[in-house]
Amino acid sequence: MGESHVAAAAWRRELHGVYVIAKKNAMLYYFRPPVLIHGMLLPVFFFLVFVVARQATAETAIPGILAMTLCFTASAVGPMVTPWERRNKTYERLISSPISQFSIILGDVVAGACFGLILVAGGVALGLGLTEVRLARPAMLAGGLVLSAVCFGSLGVLLSAPPTNNPSQIMMLGNLVRMPLIFISGVLMPLSEMPGWSRALAPFSPLSYCADLVRAAFGAEPYFPLWIDAVALAAFTSLFLLVARSFHRWARAKAL
Repeated sequence: MGESHVAAAAWRRELHGVYVIAKKNAMLYYFRPPVLIHGMLLPVFFFLVFVVARQATAETAIPGILAMTLCFTASAVGPMVTPWERRNKTYERLISSPISQFSIILGDVVAGACFGLILVAGGVALGLGLTEVRLARPAMLAGGLVLSAVCFGSLGVLLSAPPTNNPSQIMMLGNLVRMPLIFISGVLMPLSEMPGWSRALAPFSPLSYCADLVRAAFGAEPYFPLWIDAVALAAFTSLFLLVARSFHRWARAKAL
């Protein structure tokens, strides 16, 4: 009984630590200019360049812009947190706190996921209110967005692993990773209409499965079976978290 109480107390401490880290990140980093620029303005820019220029219909454009916005916003917070912590000399104090480094990583993931979900929820409201697009499967949309937000939040934390205190270096790395995903993931047009080389690369991008789920929620025919979309997003999340934990441990050992 004593060991079970100790284990339960440890779990509560770790969960509370995740909450505190996520709350701290939300209060300090949500409205930093780099987060807003890379998380909000870039998706709008790509929407105007690629979607409006192609005169795409609302049924095609809105699911794609929602998926792309979620990818950029949910992965925008994580890459900024660790470099800023190092620059402000608070990183050492953070990693010496009585919670595991994995809980710190999860706190960063939760902060990024919540940031993405808040902004994409506004996009859903605007899309439904200003156009004739109708939502066919609300529960699927909600589940797909949550699963995708956690996945992209995990990607953001992975991108923050390099041992640097310069946020601009991390943002350049983030753009090198995220930009190619736009062109192979079916956010600008359905995967069924894309060239063969894009369809061959699409399964290697988590954004492909997010866009597929969002399109299916708005009534389109999914490209992949829906259970594959969900399993793939969960698998990418696990992969990103495992690699991020290893890289952050390596960076921590190098810094110390």
